[in-house]
Amino acid sequence: MKSSRLVCVSMLLALSAGPVGAQTAESLDFLTGLSDFRELRKMLPAYLDGLAMAKLDERARTIAQISTPEQVAARRAYLRERMLKDLGGLPERTPLNARTVAVLERDGYKVEKVIFESQPRLYVTANLYLPKNGRPPYPAVLFPLGHEAGAKAHSAWQYMLITLAKRGYVALAWDPVGQGERVQLWDADIEDSKVLRSTTEHTIATTECLLAGQNLARYTIWDGMRALDYLLSRPEVDSARVACTGNSGGGTHTAYLSALDDRIKVAAPSCYITSWRRLLLTIGPQDGEQCIPPWLNDGLDHADFIYAFAPKPFLILSAIRDFFPIVGARGSFEEAKRIYDVLGAPEKLSMFEADDGHGYSKPRRQAAYRWFGRWLKGAEDPEPEAPVELETEEMLNCTPTGQVATSLGGETVFSLNAREVEREKKARVKPAELPERVRQLTGFHPSTGPLNVRHYGVIARSGYRIEKLTYESEPGILAPSLLFVPEGAGGPRPAVLYANGRGKSAGAADIERFVKAGLIVLAIDVRGTGETRFSNEEQGSDFPRFFGDYNSAMKALLVGKTLVGMRAEDIWRGVDLLSTQAGVDREKIYGVGHGGAAVPMLHAAVLDPRLKQVALDGVLTSYEAVTASKIHRGVFESVVPGALKAYDLPELVATLAPRPVWITSAVDPLGHTIGARELQKQYAGVAGRPRLGVQPDFGTGN
Repeated sequence: MKSSRLVCVSMLLALSAGPVGAQTAESLDFLTGLSDFRELRKMLPAYLDGLAMAKLDERARTIAQISTPEQVAARRAYLRERMLKDLGGLPERTPLNARTVAVLERDGYKVEKVIFESQPRLYVTANLYLPKNGRPPYPAVLFPLGHEAGAKAHSAWQYMLITLAKRGYVALAWDPVGQGERVQLWDADIEDSKVLRSTTEHTIATTECLLAGQNLARYTIWDGMRALDYLLSRPEVDSARVACTGNSGGGTHTAYLSALDDRIKVAAPSCYITSWRRLLLTIGPQDGEQCIPPWLNDGLDHADFIYAFAPKPFLILSAIRDFFPIVGARGSFEEAKRIYDVLGAPEKLSMFEADDGHGYSKPRRQAAYRWFGRWLKGAEDPEPEAPVELETEEMLNCTPTGQVATSLGGETVFSLNAREVEREKKARVKPAELPERVRQLTGFHPSTGPLNVRHYGVIARSGYRIEKLTYESEPGILAPSLLFVPEGAGGPRPAVLYANGRGKSAGAADIERFVKAGLIVLAIDVRGTGETRFSNEEQGSDFPRFFGDYNSAMKALLVGKTLVGMRAEDIWRGVDLLSTQAGVDREKIYGVGHGGAAVPMLHAAVLDPRLKQVALDGVLTSYEAVTASKIHRGVFESVVPGALKAYDLPELVATLAPRPVWITSAVDPLGHTIGARELQKQYAGVAGRPRLGVQPDFGTGN
């Protein structure tokens, strides 16, 4: 990280002689026109990467101590315990109610179109490939799918599933939630998902699940375990000879399922296994169900999936030119080799690399056939893959309309998660216990070190001055700030700590109103906003439209923190700074949070009694509103995992009583401002009678 001299330089060209309200957003930024402004933009990602690398270094020291089979078993137990806890546990095992709705008779094999219920009325559409040659019971292959279009009908999957059936395996593939016939956000008008991409749909569902203390992977893993239940219920299957393989998202779930379910005897994930160190240095976190917070804080990495499976046969299938870094895959393989040596089974761990890109390409499929033959049939299968006749997606569909939503209805991840939230409401913590619970859930631990304030000059205005400064919220995190000080004496003045989700520059009109009323105002960029915002273009996907700075928000969750908690820490430290300013009445320090900074401001106020009044503008109506809606935008940065087990946002407002709270406006989960009547409804019965729909009158000191 470069010195603050590079990130908070003179505004002489940025500020004109007009009043604050006349300034453009850009003109209040420190970095206007500077060539190296990108350094500050990278501050938050670099900080989070540093925390993650420290966690991974600590893990490496732990792994280096493993030298006995007993220690390997303890590591396996640790992974399973942490993984299940982080998922939010697994659902109850209920009747599958499986039925075959049609059969496709083909040369050498047949395909049964199957529907089962992984949870009551949560329908799963699947294709079961059965051999016509040989004698049962056959070895079996569980085949979780990746994110490719067509779901279970994707061409690469069909090549492998048909080949397996012709070679004497029973193979089962099923549509993951959000894909194929199981789109959760089905839109009848466009005849597709409302958000089009399955990874976007997965992460929208993850957002809601996290608020409830779960993860979307809880549902996708359980679908896989119930698919295995179904597979093993078939008389054609030899339960002692079961493998699992899949590519990309299917490779992810091969790793998940193999680590958690002892019934799987052979594993071969394709285009997934790498290392978190390399992921962080390259593409960063993937979509929601491929990240299980707080994974890195728990000291876990990709190789731990292999430890949990050892010493059973495990084949890493990799692509040299994959976006899952090959260097990470090689590192995890070398790390796991030592564990297989400890267990006396070095021959049961292998790695195959193909010089190609992401996908279950033919070279990797051939490697899988050889591996399965060796461990499920007693001899490697070197036979080349023969051409196959592919089916259309419509031919493989299990429902009349091609969608569970329109053919069967039933539950969705969204409906089940909302029901879980409703059940948990009765167990929320008592008001007196809420601040400590907020502290725990948000990971709030403000620094107590020096603020290291640096000043960058003063701009004189008619009736006030603007001081340009930064303070160090904690080592590695600078908060670019503007201190507005009215002219004139007359004793200590009230002060406002102002934070706006679009940065300090976006609140010019509000700031001018406070300054003209005689208040001192400290406007700050909480980390990841304003001048410290990581640009959307650098994230390289459509995620910013729905999730904002997803990379930083997910990295924070993975290392056991939240953006809400860290931004609340920046606000706390801003109050520290205001408290040291001459002319500030320490008993009259108020907080204003706007837009994306409103939820952090609310959390900060719960934890910091020095904020005597709080105003929230454009605050999210509630976390429960998110779980009650199917689609939302701009919420992910405000997620506190497990919050709805302890509190919702209106309950935080109630906790502030008798301190005055002003809620100027609120927005729904899509970011639309709600009307006055709906605002009144949201806060009906909330203790402390928050002032709704009106501007705060801090100047009176009320």
